[in-house]
Amino acid sequence: MLKASFKKYTLNFNFPAGTSRGVLQQKDSWFIILSIDNLKNGIGECGLLKGLSFDDKPGYEDKIQEVCAEINTTQKYDLQKLVEFPSIRFGLEMAFLDLQSKLERILFPSNFAEGKDSININGLVWMGEFDFMLKQIREKIEKGFSCIKLKIGAIDFEKEILLIHSIRKEFSETDIEIRVDANGAFSPKEALEKLKRLAEYDLHSIEQPIKQGQWEEMAKLCEGTPLPIALDEELIGIFEKKKKEELLNQIKPQYIILKPSLVGGFAVSEEWIELAEQNNIGWWVTSALESNIGLSAISQWTYKLGNKMPQGLGTGQLYTNNFESPLIITNGQLNYLPSITWNLLNLFG
Repeated sequence: MLKASFKKYTLNFNFPAGTSRGVLQQKDSWFIILSIDNLKNGIGECGLLKGLSFDDKPGYEDKIQEVCAEINTTQKYDLQKLVEFPSIRFGLEMAFLDLQSKLERILFPSNFAEGKDSININGLVWMGEFDFMLKQIREKIEKGFSCIKLKIGAIDFEKEILLIHSIRKEFSETDIEIRVDANGAFSPKEALEKLKRLAEYDLHSIEQPIKQGQWEEMAKLCEGTPLPIALDEELIGIFEKKKKEELLNQIKPQYIILKPSLVGGFAVSEEWIELAEQNNIGWWVTSALESNIGLSAISQWTYKLGNKMPQGLGTGQLYTNNFESPLIITNGQLNYLPSITWNLLNLFG
């Protein structure tokens, strides 16, 4: 008999993680746990980002409780009913995949999941004071990352330019790929000039230079930009396939970024990828600050897609109380080492 339950878990950051939307100290996740006759568990993470997730609204936990109650009564659940709850839809999709898997926490068997191959990832540099950001940059380079992503838009723009200049003084674009993420921090009026300044440093791309929802302004930027633009937050809340096509056709970005927790899971992300490729738009995958449980599932799925670009999957070391897992980062590569066992006592204890 199929049984569904859930548990809320609060993840604590190692440091105050700065974004243009504020500083993060903690992050809540809800874990849906499916079991058959109490013999096998399938776990899915519903990772909510306050102020960003479409389903960040009153009654979120009540919705998870309602989903579990329906599963316990009917022994099934139609994911389509969770269209407007993308993080819950993703968590439930993950839990069912895990329940059906032959090996514990192996949702997508592959050379990656067997420890025979790795995923190239970017090193994430969080916003903060100049010295704090510079320290992070040096640490990432020393740890062997060939791609660095900087969160920008919180400190003075000239100081951010100085940070990027300090990298380029020592490392060319063939040595270190630099991506920047503005999280919508620029105004439409100033954005193009700032993109021109940033483009002088041979950057790979910029994520979401202006706030989402300004399709006309973003389309103008993507048409005239000297620096490739990647849409991130722009994808949130776009559920219908026709609307997705409309967004891509109007804005014509150079890239889109998929966060399964924010767009509604693996199947929904693959629909975005298919539409992007039809329009010659590049893409890559980024985690949305999930625990190692969600990160592992996303990483396994990402490897299956075969995209060789650096992915945004290096967030597993952010928390003091993350779950021990086989995920290990070495020389800018994410590895899954089956010899390391999962420790989920914090979740089941």
